[in-house]
Amino acid sequence: MISVTLLKALNEQIQKELYSAYLYLAMSAHFEAASLPGFASWTRMQAQEEQEHALKFYDFINDRGSRVELLAIEKPPQEFGTPLEVFKEILEHEKKVTASIHKLYEIALKEGDYPAQMMLHWFINEQVEEEKNAGQIVDQLQMAEDHKGIVLNIDHHVGKREAE
Repeated sequence: MISVTLLKALNEQIQKELYSAYLYLAMSAHFEAASLPGFASWTRMQAQEEQEHALKFYDFINDRGSRVELLAIEKPPQEFGTPLEVFKEILEHEKKVTASIHKLYEIALKEGDYPAQMMLHWFINEQVEEEKNAGQIVDQLQMAEDHKGIVLNIDHHVGKREAE
């Protein structure tokens, strides 16, 4: 059984992961409206990945004989800025998710919940990748900031992301 403290935090993490999916889907809609299909594809795939993350927590809670409590999901913004501004926002968002995962790990460690610690190792590694990928796109967009044609090239490159 999962402790009350850890269960509450895991249910909150499901909410955060689902909000992330909702946020990335809103960003995808923004890019579709801006005729940037590569960025739209990347953010849509990211939305799907965040849903999978939520389901990993969902399944973990159920597998441990505890009860999932789905919490309300906040409405994401509808309008976003330039690709550079959006990917800076993505990077900051992923850093917040990383901090949340680290807090979960600290609770699991304090509670002596070894299965949760093992499960969270996967998320810790995943967040290193998430921040790296977003950071690289920010770097590329910063280099291309004054050259609109290059942004379209980056859009094309980002759109080639494959499902993991």
